Amino acid sequence: MSIAELLFSLELGMIFGIVAIGIYLTFRVINFSDLTCDGSFVLGAAVSSILLKSGYNPFLALFAAVFAGVIAGLCTGILNIYFKVTAILSGILIGFMLYSINLKVMQGVPNLTLINETTIFSGYNPLVILAMVSLVVWFIMSYFLVTNFGLALRSTGQNSLLSTTNGVKIEYMTMTGLALGNACIALGGALFSQHQGFVDISQGIGTIITGLAAVMLGEKLLPFRSPWIMIAACFLGSFLYRILVSYALHSEVLGLSTQDLNLITGALIVFVMIIPTRKIQTC
Repeated sequence: MSIAELLFSLELGMIFGIVAIGIYLTFRVINFSDLTCDGSFVLGAAVSSILLKSGYNPFLALFAAVFAGVIAGLCTGILNIYFKVTAILSGILIGFMLYSINLKVMQGVPNLTLINETTIFSGYNPLVILAMVSLVVWFIMSYFLVTNFGLALRSTGQNSLLSTTNGVKIEYMTMTGLALGNACIALGGALFSQHQGFVDISQGIGTIITGLAAVMLGEKLLPFRSPWIMIAACFLGSFLYRILVSYALHSEVLGLSTQDLNLITGALIVFVMIIPTRKIQTC
């Protein structure tokens, strides 16, 4: 693997590390099996891209993508909490409907190019920009999870009955977790589209697998309970996942090609799942 490929894997690792944070917030923090992510990833990319093509500031496009992700997460929460649809089915339904919504956002076109548009990476080193964005996201999310509100949010996933006894509104916390999680995923989609220079309607397929792989790898490498370390572990796991996949596809000994990507990903996740993990308590 060349240095250029390694740096490219690092850039993608930081982008999908933000996506992994969104998966971590829903699957781990609030213990909600949210499958909205495939749709919210493309939603963030679509909103960001269409605003860029309309001449808006690229950073404003990122904030708009985050807001769109919040709305997607809230819709999943409404289905689950107020209409009593199961967690998995509510995410599937919203993700399914987002396919049509994303097409409408993209004005009926299945893909858009951003080659001639100004993005946050225009004139700058993408690695530096992504490192700055990743640090901001890491600090904000880590700090949020150690605040009193963040502790209440974490308690809903650990012991909802005890949380209710102590006056925590589970429904409100679930909605908050879903909104934040999908906001991060939509932000990842927006960054990915600006980084790659295009958005495609099928771009979000496999987002859940990629995010879960990053989260589980990070948990194995850094088995600590501290939110500061766990959020950082999402980035580390995402980067390692990209390196492993890239190395496997470039290995002449294994004889694998790009069509084997899903096979490699699935095998990697299975391997990570069977490795025992010992959580280490930290502040």
